[in-house]
Amino acid sequence: MFKKILIANRGEIALRVINTCKDMGIETVSVYSDADEKAIHVLCSDEAVYIGAPEPSESYLNIDKIIKAAKDSHSEAIHPGYGFLAENAEFAARCEKEDIVFIGPSAKAIKDLGDKITSRKIMVESQVPVTPGLTSTEADVGVMAAEAERVGYPVLIKATAGGGGKGIRRVNFPDEMAEACASASREALNAFGNGEIYLEKFFTNARHIEFQILADFFGNTIHVLERECSIQRRHQKIIEETPSSVLTPELREKMGAAAVAAAKAAGYVNAGTVEFLLDSENKFYFLEINTRLQVEHPVTEMITGIDLVRQQLEIAAGNKLSLTQEDIAGRGHSIECRIYAEDPANEFFPSQGKIEFLKEPKGPGIRNDCGVYTGFEVPVDYDPIISKLVVHAETRSQAIDKMVKALKDYIILGVRTPIDFLIDVMESAPFSKGDVYTNFIETHFSDWSENFDESDIAAIAYVLDEMCNRKKISTGIAGYNGVTPFSTLGNWRL
Repeated sequence: MFKKILIANRGEIALRVINTCKDMGIETVSVYSDADEKAIHVLCSDEAVYIGAPEPSESYLNIDKIIKAAKDSHSEAIHPGYGFLAENAEFAARCEKEDIVFIGPSAKAIKDLGDKITSRKIMVESQVPVTPGLTSTEADVGVMAAEAERVGYPVLIKATAGGGGKGIRRVNFPDEMAEACASASREALNAFGNGEIYLEKFFTNARHIEFQILADFFGNTIHVLERECSIQRRHQKIIEETPSSVLTPELREKMGAAAVAAAKAAGYVNAGTVEFLLDSENKFYFLEINTRLQVEHPVTEMITGIDLVRQQLEIAAGNKLSLTQEDIAGRGHSIECRIYAEDPANEFFPSQGKIEFLKEPKGPGIRNDCGVYTGFEVPVDYDPIISKLVVHAETRSQAIDKMVKALKDYIILGVRTPIDFLIDVMESAPFSKGDVYTNFIETHFSDWSENFDESDIAAIAYVLDEMCNRKKISTGIAGYNGVTPFSTLGNWRL
C-alpha cells in the first residue's frame, strides 16, 4: 500500500479522501491556491504545497505544478477527486510517464470514455443499448435537423467532450435547431476546448439511473448497486438517493449486468459510474461512463458499508478486489442533498462570500461531508459546493423525514444556499411518491420563491446578535485567552 499520496483537488472531496487515508495510515499532501490558503483540506492534510494563483489554469488545472508538487513531496500516487483533472487523459498519461500512480482508470479509458461518440460506439459494439441519435459528431445543422425528424422531437444537442451539464441544449421544434447547435458548440468550446457536438433523443419523463462499478487489474468487475439521480438543475444533479424506487429486482439485475458489460468493454479499472436513462416504459439506454468518483458516492457507502475511496486505493495499489458480486447488498435507504452557495430563487446563480456562521446537523444516520467552516470565504473561482448532506434510514419515508430534519437543523449564514428549496422538494407530494424525473424541477418548482415569516427573521436576528455582541469574559488567569465555560455562554450578566 502507498505510504503517501497527493490529492489534486480541494474542499470537501479533498477532505473526504484525507479521512480515508487517515484510517489506512497513509500520509496526505494537499495542494492549494491563493484563494485556498486557509481552506479545510489544507488544514487537515499532513503536508500542503502552494501551487499558484486562484485561476484554475494557474493552480488546480496546471499539470506541471501538480506533478512537481507530487515529486517534491515524494508522493507515490495522486488522487484526483472529481472535477479539475479527474477526467483528463493527458494528466493520467503524464502521471504514468513520471512513475506516479494515478488513482483512477488508464489514460486510454479516460480518453475513450470522455468522448461521448467513442463511448457510444464501444457500447453499440458490445450490445449495450444507447439512446437513439447520432454516433458521430456533426457540424451541419441540416443533418442535425434530419436526425431529429428521424428520432422525433424533442432532442438534445450535446457536447462530445466534458460534462457537468455544459454544452447541452434542448430542441423542441425545428426552428430552434440552428441557434441550439451554435450556442451548445460555443459553450463546449469555452468549457472544454472542444466545440464538437452531436444529437440524442430527449425523453420527456425519464429517470437518470447510474450504477457504481469497481474493477481491478485482474479482470474482476462488479457493480455496487444503483443511484437515482433524476432531480437536476441545469442538467446537474442536486438530489440523489439509493435504492431507486422504480427498479424491480429483475430490472436492477439487468441494468447492473449491462453496467458491468459496459465497463469491461471499455477495459475499465478502478471506481467509475455507468449512467443510464430509464424511460417511462422502463427501457434503459446508456448515457456515459464517469471515469472518476462521483459526488454522490456517499449514498452507496451508507447502504452498503463499503468505503469506495478505500477500494480505489486498494485497486490502484495493485490489489485484487476483496468483494464479489454476491457480497454486494444494500440495507435501508439513503438520500443526499448537495448544498451549494447559490440562490435557487435566482436560477441557482452562485452566491460567493464569507461564511459568517455555520452549524452542521448531527444525529444517527446523518453524514455531512463539508468543505467550509465559519469564517471561510467561498471563492468565486471554483464550483460553489459547500457540502454533501447525506442521511440513512430503514425506509425511504423515514429517510425523507430524517433529511427534512437535518436540513432544518442546518444553519449557514453569509451566503445564499438551496436549503429551504430542498426542504420544499423533500416535503412535496411528487417526491414523496417517488415520481422523480429529469424535468422534476422545471415541472414542479419553476416559480419557487422563499417564504419568510416573522419567526425566521427573529431567529436570524438572534443568531446575529449572539455573533456580533458577544463580550470577552475575563478568566482571572493572566495571559490566558482560551475557551472557558464562561466564554461560551454568549451575552450574560449577574
